[in-house]
Amino acid sequence: MEGGSVGSAPAPPPLHPAIAPLSYLLGRWRGQGEGGFPTINSFAYGEELIFSHSGKPVIAYSQKTWKLASGEPMHAESGYWRPKPDGSIEVVIAQSTGLAEVQKGTYDAENRIVTLQSELVGNASKVKEITRVFKVVNGELSYVVQMATVITSLQPHLKALLKKV
Repeated sequence: MEGGSVGSAPAPPPLHPAIAPLSYLLGRWRGQGEGGFPTINSFAYGEELIFSHSGKPVIAYSQKTWKLASGEPMHAESGYWRPKPDGSIEVVIAQSTGLAEVQKGTYDAENRIVTLQSELVGNASKVKEITRVFKVVNGELSYVVQMATVITSLQPHLKALLKKV
């Protein structure tokens, strides 16, 4: 068999120049987070994020969470991140709840920060706005998600700290 033994993974595609500034995100991240909101009880969760690419100018994103005590699945979402050479970024995310987000924002490759603001939150009866800020500091990925609903202004909702595995 040409190109390696049976069962070996194909070589990863070359990195597209458009996603090179965010290549530090690529891979699998795992850790824990905590959530809350004025209208719900606070909760803790385990999480895995995966950022991958196919050689195209886009990063595939997938996320899943679970209850820490039982391992029972909680939330999942997936989507695509499209960084632009001018430092802007477009992100689309579909959540397991049926909610869809179209977000725009900026990235700072030097400081490893991505800031996103919802342009559209679709199929959501109560959620009106979502912001997300991702940072990598000392090799750890952290994020903060804020949310606004029909009865609340923008409030902290989720935060997590993940390590690359």
